[in-house]
Amino acid sequence: MSQPDPAGFIAGYPLKTHNTFGFDVRAQFACRIEHEAQLMAAVRDPRAAGLPRLVLGGGSNVVLTGDFDGLVLLVAMKGRRIVREDDEAWYVEAAGGETWHEFVAWTLTQGLAGLENLALIPGTVGAAPIQNIGAYGLEMCERFASLRAVELATGNVVELDAQACQFGYRDSFFKREGRDRFVITSVTFRLPKAWQPRAGYADLARVLAAKTHAAAEADSDADAQPTAQAIFDAVVAVRRAKLPDPLELGNAGSFFKNPVVEAGQFEALKSREPDLVSYPQPDGRVKLAAGWLIDQCGWKGRAMGAAAVHERQALVLVNRGGASGAEVLALAKAVQRDVLERFGVELEAEPVCL
Repeated sequence: MSQPDPAGFIAGYPLKTHNTFGFDVRAQFACRIEHEAQLMAAVRDPRAAGLPRLVLGGGSNVVLTGDFDGLVLLVAMKGRRIVREDDEAWYVEAAGGETWHEFVAWTLTQGLAGLENLALIPGTVGAAPIQNIGAYGLEMCERFASLRAVELATGNVVELDAQACQFGYRDSFFKREGRDRFVITSVTFRLPKAWQPRAGYADLARVLAAKTHAAAEADSDADAQPTAQAIFDAVVAVRRAKLPDPLELGNAGSFFKNPVVEAGQFEALKSREPDLVSYPQPDGRVKLAAGWLIDQCGWKGRAMGAAAVHERQALVLVNRGGASGAEVLALAKAVQRDVLERFGVELEAEPVCL
């Protein structure tokens, strides 16, 4: 049985509740990190010398294919506050271990709009910049001001702005050159005072229109423009209708990125597939709906052992109970193969696979 020690290390630590797929694997050592000093003490502990390190927040963007023979840092730093304001925006800071959805909800209770489209995305605040999370017409980088991080090799604390983070579509410096080098301890967001709603996505617009219609029938004052709270509620309703709860069915949310193709490739595909779902991009390229591609290949609802493609959302791979990380990866590769064969499009996995 795992026993804690004075330094906070726990040997043979079970990670089943620290990854949203629910894979039953263990870490050689784990340490719960509640402040920066504790973080540096952990990485400098002699038992950690030479060991690989894994940083886990909510574990919502990782596929653990087996036991981790190293040190897992469980980020549990808490705290959120309004830092300052200027003529154009409020600046709000949250610690890396804060639950993302709870933080978004809190900003609305403070009367601060701007993050509502990103409601119910699983994971922690510290993980949000790594993935540059996004949903329903908004990416996190659009509300990002700066972050604070600790470089594990040196113990140096750094402050990085958006340019240094090199944000891209579900991408950042921390997934490339900065991978495994830093622990993000806090993030500051810039929430605009001149807020405008983003409610153009079809599913979102449909829910908001239904609520507006119901309010009008009840002789209520139905605003022409939805509030931030209304958008938050609509996003939660849409996500709960389409996506499985990781507490009930293990998953990591959208498993594949929506591929972006050149205009010429899109035109050729569109001529063969008239119903192709697509979204033009500012640079002239076109983003394709990965879920639609997967569905057309007949994968929605199909399983390989205990790993399956969700029956309501083809972007989501699930653990029906007892699946291993290797089984989920095998399913993902089969899906990628079929999409490539039919459409000539390569799907890229969003989660980190270890």
